[in-house]
Amino acid sequence: MKLCFLVEEQYRHDGMPVEVIHQLASWGHQVDVLRPGGSLLRLTEAVQTSIHDAWVLKTVSGGPGLTLLEAAASAGLTTINNARAIRGVRDKALAAAIGLRRGLPLPATYAAALPELLVEIPESEYPIVVKPADGSSGRAVHLVSSPRRLAEMLPDLAGEGMLIAQPYVPNSGVDIKVYSIGDELYATERRSPLHPDHAVWERRVPLSAEIAAIAGQVGVVYGLDLYGVDVVLGPNGPVVVDVNDFPSFRQVPDAPVRLARAVLALAAGTGGATAAAQPPLGAVPGPVTAGKTA
Repeated sequence: MKLCFLVEEQYRHDGMPVEVIHQLASWGHQVDVLRPGGSLLRLTEAVQTSIHDAWVLKTVSGGPGLTLLEAAASAGLTTINNARAIRGVRDKALAAAIGLRRGLPLPATYAAALPELLVEIPESEYPIVVKPADGSSGRAVHLVSSPRRLAEMLPDLAGEGMLIAQPYVPNSGVDIKVYSIGDELYATERRSPLHPDHAVWERRVPLSAEIAAIAGQVGVVYGLDLYGVDVVLGPNGPVVVDVNDFPSFRQVPDAPVRLARAVLALAAGTGGATAAAQPPLGAVPGPVTAGKTA
């Protein structure tokens, strides 16, 4: 197969996707790498004359790579993930609206184009989590304890563009991260970035049936095949606090091999887990296949 990876400068030497690219090349596939943030691109020529079976995106949120991927999709080319699906989760305000409408367990969400508009959030909602709608990798995520603290932080929030705010979900300070590769799910737990007083770590854990059902439904709701879901265990059960397309896949065993196989299957049109039936939220799925447990 002939594949095109869109890789921005931040990920130029990152294990994901570099190791996946090397794995595909070792199997004899042609992999071309475009760096949308580091070179002048002739968009029309790149898209209309493409000889690639699929285009794969690994970029920062808000980076130029998604525009190029959407251009490829508009020309009828296969993209991994689906370009519209990526847009749906890269914009966290849009992602919240889609997820809440489709019944995913997300916190109530406020959106504001200007940080000073957040002062209208009722005091009863505090503490709140405030972050940029196009943020990624934990950038500019703030736990705000009170309206007074929010007022003090307004200068720091200026220039971040659209912001979202959600009531903080009380939890143990540990996030559960579920990685989805095709029809395989892997779970890890890690110290929450909202609790910086503790060392950051990540380790694999068993995946419960309840969280597996939620993670599978996330793929269906947003139309993703390769993605990560951040979940916290609140007083009323699991809550989805973030969804990422093509995350790091840390702690997934043989991740480059598994991802390379998934990319090939998706490029061939035979691997979309989002097209398969998924258990409804709250349902207990049957026995998980190999790779879905720790």
